[in-house]
Amino acid sequence: MATYRIAPSILSADFAQLGNEVRNVVAAGADMIHFDVMDNHYVPNLTIGPMVCSAIRPLVDVPIDVHLMVKPVDRIIPDFARAGADIISFHPEASEHIDRTLQLIHDNGCKAGLVFNPATPLDYLLHVMDKLDLILIMSVNPGFGGQAFIPHALKKIETARAMIDSSGKQIMLEVDGGIKIDNIAEVARAGADTFVSGSAIFNTPDYTAVIRQMRERLNTVISPISD
Repeated sequence: MATYRIAPSILSADFAQLGNEVRNVVAAGADMIHFDVMDNHYVPNLTIGPMVCSAIRPLVDVPIDVHLMVKPVDRIIPDFARAGADIISFHPEASEHIDRTLQLIHDNGCKAGLVFNPATPLDYLLHVMDKLDLILIMSVNPGFGGQAFIPHALKKIETARAMIDSSGKQIMLEVDGGIKIDNIAEVARAGADTFVSGSAIFNTPDYTAVIRQMRERLNTVISPISD
């Protein structure tokens, strides 16, 4: 039986009420908090940094999943580890030495992930699969919330799932971008086990109802994935 995780992205939360937002979404059934970091360099947007991560860390017991959309990436990793991140993922294009960056994340006590944009090939995985705890497939182009899911991402998810299964490792397969009630089961059938959802959760009045409906859709998926 698959273990599915729902990771609301606070990029879509009300930042004037961020503490309450993270508490409320965890109380509603979230498994993780997805924390998007953008630098107005690697992506055309500017969001939040380690101080915000440190501020929300005492408020929730679930893992904080930090997605770094910054370049260069190595400088900021220790700061997020100290701020309470549990998982830190980055884009291969943002690192001069991917293997070294993955080791840096582990050396700072966090799980390490690699992120693939819609047009980024999965070939990097051939060289670093043994160092990964998470693979994140972007189903939108990174930089802004509220975008529509790119259907071609399903094939990439299927390929990444096959690579994980062949490796024999317990690696989370996360998908970020346009995830909502109507498509979460299709994404799970492609092989994903962790689902980032921002506006589909935070732009509704009832987080509990949305997360419950997502889990109901996931319960219809027959999958060999196991934790």
